[in-house]
Amino acid sequence: MDARAWSEADEADDDFAPVEQIPGALDRGVLVICDHASNALPGRYGDLGLPRESLGRHIAYDIGAAWLTRRLAARLGAPAVLSTFSRLLIDANRGGDDPTLVMRVSDGDLVPGNARIEAAEIERRRRLYWAPYRAAIAATVAAMLATGAPPAILSIHSFTPRWRGSARPWKVGVLWDGNPRLPVPLIRALAAEPDIGPAAVGDNEPYAGGLPGDTIDAIASAHGLANALIEVRQDLIGERAGAEAWADRLARLVAPLVAPAAIRAP
Repeated sequence: MDARAWSEADEADDDFAPVEQIPGALDRGVLVICDHASNALPGRYGDLGLPRESLGRHIAYDIGAAWLTRRLAARLGAPAVLSTFSRLLIDANRGGDDPTLVMRVSDGDLVPGNARIEAAEIERRRRLYWAPYRAAIAATVAAMLATGAPPAILSIHSFTPRWRGSARPWKVGVLWDGNPRLPVPLIRALAAEPDIGPAAVGDNEPYAGGLPGDTIDAIASAHGLANALIEVRQDLIGERAGAEAWADRLARLVAPLVAPAAIRAP
């Protein structure tokens, strides 16, 4: 799909809501977010020129992450903020000036609707989709800070069982950078689960933590808030029952770690 120009009035008429917000106790001490919750695209973009099966793959969204996020927030009694647009449109977890903000090729698939994208179109997507999602998280954090109970930020993602032909041995990974208050005890707790064990818990695996400009960096680190980015292998949460079972497990393990006395400890 070739990007077309449209007027500001056309933009105002766009009824695609870029954010899903789930209410919860603002003084609960934890906010759950999901950057890649959906593979949906606003109608004007069609399918970005991709076959339908591509939109069902990990290149379009984090499979199972939305189910896990909603259930985890409910179990914790915490608010949650989820994106509603595919990362192929614009990646909600990239910095606003990141060169991978809009991917022209993703995991070997050419994205026709992005292949010849111009700076003006990237800015339009940033303004209409990326920025409202980030603003919703920032506003929720501000409201939670106003209660006197600084929230820990839990960012929920999923990863593929294989990457470039190699199997990934982890069931779950915890990504972090610089603030060990939440991730270190969470890694220990996950490793102690009888059906997981230390070898299946990734410490900054399958990705390294600390991506400059990502949601955690811009929202949590900027406020000195405890945080952890949790990656669950997508085959474990690809169906709703599995995702909700993982949410129940994470709620059980996280709840004592985000209690005010725990989260405020150095």
